[in-house]
Amino acid sequence: MVRALFRWFKAVGFLLTGQIDSARQVLDTNPHVVRAKYDEILREKTDRIHQYKQAVAGLIAQQETKIVKVKGLTEEVQRLEDLKAGALAKAKQRVTQLQAEQAGKERIQHDEAYMKCLSAYNDFNSTLAEKQARIDELEADIAGYGSRIKEHKVQLQQLLREIEKLKSEASDAVAEIITARQEKEMADAFTGIAEDGTEKELQRMRELRQQVKAEARISSELAGTDTRKQEAEFLDYARKTAASDEFEALVGLAADHAAPASAQKVDEKGPALPE
Repeated sequence: MVRALFRWFKAVGFLLTGQIDSARQVLDTNPHVVRAKYDEILREKTDRIHQYKQAVAGLIAQQETKIVKVKGLTEEVQRLEDLKAGALAKAKQRVTQLQAEQAGKERIQHDEAYMKCLSAYNDFNSTLAEKQARIDELEADIAGYGSRIKEHKVQLQQLLREIEKLKSEASDAVAEIITARQEKEMADAFTGIAEDGTEKELQRMRELRQQVKAEARISSELAGTDTRKQEAEFLDYARKTAASDEFEALVGLAADHAAPASAQKVDEKGPALPE
């Protein structure tokens, strides 16, 4: 019992699934539905392209930010180069003064002014190396951004071309479906497969006429109209026959007709016996 019910429910499920699939197929081939589906696909692709553009724009923004940083660091490097050169020039000037005073190397190295210039020079030099390393790192990032951005731009162009192709494909698909439907309807009409509403209506009207005539005939028979009509025809025939006999009697044709009748009666009695 349970298995039978299960098979029954399964069969009903298959039936409903088949009906749904059939209805869905009919809807899927509707030109308006096809256009709507293409429009939905185009919207989704356009939204993804827009998101892609925003991502590429983010990369470009980061690249531009790092370019600005490189520009600022380059200016700092130039300033540090100038400071470094100034410290070196000032140190040379102090060394020249001390050498003019016959100061030895040890005294020069421990000179306060000389030591300040040396310390400043070393600070500028180390800072300059850090800035230059940062510039090199940023420039490598910028070059990487540039390469990726270039690739993304090529992909965006391809996606935009696909959008244009899809728009053209949507118009072609709708036109092909409409044309195919028209051709099918024309072919069905020629082969008698198509359901013609006018032919159905005409056939219905013909059947209705036959039905009305049959109902009228039945009603006439039930009401005795046919019997009275036959009686009227018999009375009319009798009147015409009586009038014809009277007219023949007046013109002298009745005797001619009577003779054969009397002869017929004689014949019916048989031949006369001899006396």
